[in-house]
Amino acid sequence: MTIKDAGEAERLIGLECFFTPDAGIGGRLRAEPEDFVVEELSVLPKEDPNGVHTAAIVRARYWETNRLIREFARRLRCSRKKIMFAGTKDKRAVTTQLFVFGSPINEVKNMFITDVEFLRLYPTNSKIGMGDLLGNKFDILLKDMDTDIESTISICESVKSQLDALGGFPNYFGVQRFGAVRPITHTIGKHMTRKEPEQAVMAYLCHHSLYEHEETRKARMALALSGNIPQALHDFPDELSFEKAIMNHLVNNPDDFIGALGQLPQNLMMMFIHAYQSHLFNRMLSERMRRGIPFNEPVEGDFILKMDKNGLPDHENWVVADARNIPRLTDLAKQGKAFVSATLYGMDSEFAGGEQGEIEAMIVEQEGVKKKDFILSEYEKLGSYGTRREILAPCRDFTMAREENAVRFGFRLNKGCYATTLLREFMKCDELTKY
Repeated sequence: MTIKDAGEAERLIGLECFFTPDAGIGGRLRAEPEDFVVEELSVLPKEDPNGVHTAAIVRARYWETNRLIREFARRLRCSRKKIMFAGTKDKRAVTTQLFVFGSPINEVKNMFITDVEFLRLYPTNSKIGMGDLLGNKFDILLKDMDTDIESTISICESVKSQLDALGGFPNYFGVQRFGAVRPITHTIGKHMTRKEPEQAVMAYLCHHSLYEHEETRKARMALALSGNIPQALHDFPDELSFEKAIMNHLVNNPDDFIGALGQLPQNLMMMFIHAYQSHLFNRMLSERMRRGIPFNEPVEGDFILKMDKNGLPDHENWVVADARNIPRLTDLAKQGKAFVSATLYGMDSEFAGGEQGEIEAMIVEQEGVKKKDFILSEYEKLGSYGTRREILAPCRDFTMAREENAVRFGFRLNKGCYATTLLREFMKCDELTKY
């Protein structure tokens, strides 16, 4: 198997390889939010006229989920915890997703927020939580390719043919997991697991990027040089509300870096831990690819995920591939009913057997991380048990069409799988902001 190495920027987040060896077409995603349309696929909560919650299908343009929830909570004058959702969505997109509000329907429908539209509202007694979705449907327009349109279509057809033969694409965590502008979420998570809250806070505040606004970048650089939190609180732009909340806490509680991190939403802090686990997973997936071990069929020692009632990989249920069951598991994998996995390392993780287990143990040893490091008792209700994740992501209803000097892609992915990870096989860019 011939693979192509990724550039430095992607390697830093564990995206070390491409499965397809073709030259990339380049391009830029999300030149406009309308170029990246995402529709969440969910099992909707049951409607109940006497329900105490409000279910809402919300379409938003240029709103990142955490920021949108913050605005909902402000308008409703309620805790963020009373606003439930199943998946986070990126800012540079037009997104449609399900929310459940712990507020009366009249209060919800009276909210008027720029670029936010309530497509449906109804009362329910049901709740939802993170992960309570089936997948996402994408309609994506790729612009500004490096190749002429004829070469673009030829390369795209070649890449598609190879991914079709594979039965999907390598299920890396995409750049959005780590931050396309500031890819640091995994670094913050690593500091947290190492019990280094000051380093975690300063990484969040000070890491700067050429792709940020100049005012923001200069404020971050000044804080990195001076360490002057009161001055930085004055200098940071008002829209950096999370950073300002952290610094305000430190002004009033010097050296309480654990408490400062606690000013962030719980799900954002959890995202830092998950991002570090994702970085480890990406490195494991890259190493398997480099070694030429199949993605779409098991080898001895692999942990194989079963299919759940919704036809999705069951991340908590697996069988070990051995000489006796490999023929049957191989047949199921080819039908899309069984999935080879790698570990998302946490406090209860178990390594696979065989060569995959060797890879998992090697990456964890290189990082110097232990299971107990994911017990973060200093942060309320924070920590991760770990789980397994499929290394091959199926892609359904894939379409590809030429539109003047652009290419439009359409497809459906299972929950937790990244459209940018699929499209990077076509684009092969090293500038993360192009995804």
